[in-house]
Amino acid sequence: MPVSSPTPPVSTEEEAHLTLEYLLRRMRFKSDFPALGTSITRIQALSGSESESLHTLCDEILKDVALTQKLLRVVNTAHYRRAGTDPISTISRAVSLIGLAGVRNLALSLMLLEHMEDKVHAQQLKVEFLRTVMAGTLASELSHQPREAEEAFLGALFRNLGRLLVAFYLPEDAEQIRVLTSGEAESGERLTDAQASHKVLGVNHEQLAGHVGKSWGLPDGLLACMRSPEGRVPTRSLAARPERLWWLASMANQMAQTMLDTEPVQLGDALNDIARTYGAALDVTSGEVSQAAGRARKRLTELTQALNLNVPARSPGERLLDTYYVDAPNSGQGEGPSPDALGLGDDSGTLAPELPPPAVDTASILSNGIQDITNSLVESFRLNDVLQMILETMLRALHCRRVIFCLRDARTGQLTGRLGLGEGADAVSALFKVPLVLRPGDTPDLFSAVCLKQVDTLIADASAPNIVNRLPTWFRDRVQAPTFLLLPLVMKRAGQPDMVLGLIYADKGQVDSLQISDKELSLLRTLRNQAVMAFRQAASG
Repeated sequence: MPVSSPTPPVSTEEEAHLTLEYLLRRMRFKSDFPALGTSITRIQALSGSESESLHTLCDEILKDVALTQKLLRVVNTAHYRRAGTDPISTISRAVSLIGLAGVRNLALSLMLLEHMEDKVHAQQLKVEFLRTVMAGTLASELSHQPREAEEAFLGALFRNLGRLLVAFYLPEDAEQIRVLTSGEAESGERLTDAQASHKVLGVNHEQLAGHVGKSWGLPDGLLACMRSPEGRVPTRSLAARPERLWWLASMANQMAQTMLDTEPVQLGDALNDIARTYGAALDVTSGEVSQAAGRARKRLTELTQALNLNVPARSPGERLLDTYYVDAPNSGQGEGPSPDALGLGDDSGTLAPELPPPAVDTASILSNGIQDITNSLVESFRLNDVLQMILETMLRALHCRRVIFCLRDARTGQLTGRLGLGEGADAVSALFKVPLVLRPGDTPDLFSAVCLKQVDTLIADASAPNIVNRLPTWFRDRVQAPTFLLLPLVMKRAGQPDMVLGLIYADKGQVDSLQISDKELSLLRTLRNQAVMAFRQAASG
């Protein structure tokens, strides 16, 4: 009788891989996990020229109206907006003021928050979100250079990707891990985060984050920073070495967790201990660590207020906020007055006050956009950036499907699509060919006629018989917009005929859905004229 051979044991590596695949399958059943990964991949993968990155980033953010509104509220907090300056009302303007990487990092942070909302376990997720953003903010505050600050923020933030994903999509497992790391388990044993997550999931949080990060196409440098460095903290300076970012992310995350877990009266000593551990490697002192903690707490408090993110009074999450701390607490200080005693709490136990929501009506968005562009035109500006701001303002104000800018080609004498925002805008803009020089006997199509006559035109129903026969073939066959607006750009020239310089096109997806009042049309014409002014200044400068 043959003897069956025993089944070979599954290796630890294979078991970990199987567990990861199981976890990812469970996450994919949640409808927003694939969307989260796709959005993060697109935003993080920005590359190429700075102008292309600006265009791509703005287009990606503007696809999500809620994300756009949240980001604009955050960039208008005191930390980002200079005192006495006008409010920032366009993503393009935000990029010009705080940089492409700064807006990218804010967008990625808020994207994580976006997927957190309306969950049953929202309170647990809120604490994880605050802890994660605090870690990124601390890493940024402890950096020595602006470029390092942006990279450190992202590295410290994504170091927590595994924790966030488990909290988002596997709340029961996340609660088990929390119990094991807090010492609340029946055994009384207190495990590290890596030990607890491995015990519950079969893999630790960082292994999960690395696997997901690779599937999202995150760059190698970021993936390296997402892993905790091995061994003891170096005792020599890591200045100008890539490992500095890894250890900076470790320090920032340790500080964030310590601030979350420690009573205020003991926090100063705890931060001093961390400073002594990392001080030589990262060239930081105890004083710099305390000051960075104070600034980070203020920034996080502004963020929660801008987003109306309520944090229960006297909860662990409140320890991360600037409710009654003037600066990072020093060792030996007393408890101090409570938030309620200083009027910073309310009956519901939430942080107050909250900022009012931004205006969302068409005229306000147009007016604010005009002010943003005016501010840009009095400074040193790039023409593409101003055009981007104009298109963005129109897209948001009119809730368009897409907005496209066409520019005159001096060689061919026709308008061609150069820049676009919205659904399929890049592909559609490449189709635009509007002749401005016609041969004798030629009948101009609708687009050519509008530009040559220099008449602003709104087509309510493009399928009407008197309209459809005048549409250019490329538009009728490929674009097929049911309603659209045309705003020609005309350059006045002394002693010469006026020159059609360009065309702004905007459309929507339903017949007669592009409704524009007289006031709104006047504001749109101001936007168009600002584009002409930008061309004039660029040509003369």
